[in-house]
Amino acid sequence: MTDTPTIDSTKSAPRGAGAVVAVRKLFGAETANFYLLLGTTLFLVAFGLVMVLSASSVTSYTESQKFFGGIERQALFAAIGLPIMLLASRAPAIFWKKWAPIAIIVALGLQLLTVATPLGYAVNGNQNWIQVGSFSFQPSETIKLAMVVWMALVLARKQAVLRNWKELLVPLAPVAIVAIVLVMAGGDLGTASILTIMVFGTLYFAGARLVHLGTAFLAMGSMAAIVLFSGGSSRMVRISAWQGGCVTTDDGLGTCWQTLHGWWALASGGIFGVGLGNSKSKWNWLPEADNDFIFAIIGEELGLLGAVTVLALFVVMLIAFVRIIRASRDPFARIAVSTIMVWLIGQAFVNIAVVLGVLPVLGVPLPLISAGGTALISGMAAIGIALSFARKPAEERQRVAR
Repeated sequence: MTDTPTIDSTKSAPRGAGAVVAVRKLFGAETANFYLLLGTTLFLVAFGLVMVLSASSVTSYTESQKFFGGIERQALFAAIGLPIMLLASRAPAIFWKKWAPIAIIVALGLQLLTVATPLGYAVNGNQNWIQVGSFSFQPSETIKLAMVVWMALVLARKQAVLRNWKELLVPLAPVAIVAIVLVMAGGDLGTASILTIMVFGTLYFAGARLVHLGTAFLAMGSMAAIVLFSGGSSRMVRISAWQGGCVTTDDGLGTCWQTLHGWWALASGGIFGVGLGNSKSKWNWLPEADNDFIFAIIGEELGLLGAVTVLALFVVMLIAFVRIIRASRDPFARIAVSTIMVWLIGQAFVNIAVVLGVLPVLGVPLPLISAGGTALISGMAAIGIALSFARKPAEERQRVAR
């Protein structure tokens, strides 16, 4: 009788089968919304690195005799932000709920140190940076990130009583006002404007009554007008020049210098642009060419097609946010993602509106694209929070893995 040979299944399997299964688990365990938002974010960050390299090369050489100083810093910040984003995408909702109160206290405390102690220092007239040794960062960006999870926590718990204006005020209004006032104390009108947009956008998506939002908007608008007309003269000069259309010679040589050179950069780009790296405005003609006015450099070097591509990418990101909101059942997740959407998409269109002259110069960077470490890392961390709510539930991921 001939013995029947036995087959060891562990040895007969192809050598690459384990890797194939692992890849299937990795790519089959998340939703389409997850990958849509992740892919758009990575593309915007990569595109931003290319444009920062182009826009900052001249100013980097002027300041430090190095053409690649700006891109080296930005690439380092992107390398830090990427793992933070991916780690945040793995955190459960309970993690954000637990740390939200601590996050807002720490963020407000850091901003207080910025405006009230020698640790804070001014850049371009705004006292919005804090420095410890050789390490510096912008605490106002951490306030945005903390407000995302804290407002979502408060409003998710108050879903049943949001129609009552008293419940809407406490504790949201005092904390939001303190945050905005502390940022304004440092002279950062742009970040204060974005925080205001975030608060009102969050309340709208959380389900607050429009009459309450309208009343609060009028009250805050009145206070803002008082601050602007009685506060810093530089703010009023910029706003007055913007209202006048930047048409006088004095405006062109002074407060409208940045706006006019931004317009000229966009106009010289035409439809197809002058070519990547061939901008003339970045040769110390356009202030903040790699930061607040990087959209003008995009329009000059890549033309109308490049500018429209950037707009399209932010529209795709908006669609991804909306799909994540619609797919979420947890009020905390819906409100948090709504706040992130209002923050990043709203800030993007405010930045572009400033470059186009629709709004006065506010000092607001283009999210994920402009140079700036704290802004890039906080934006990527916010995307990570949204990604954590776009992932499939744990039980469904386990079923897909099996």
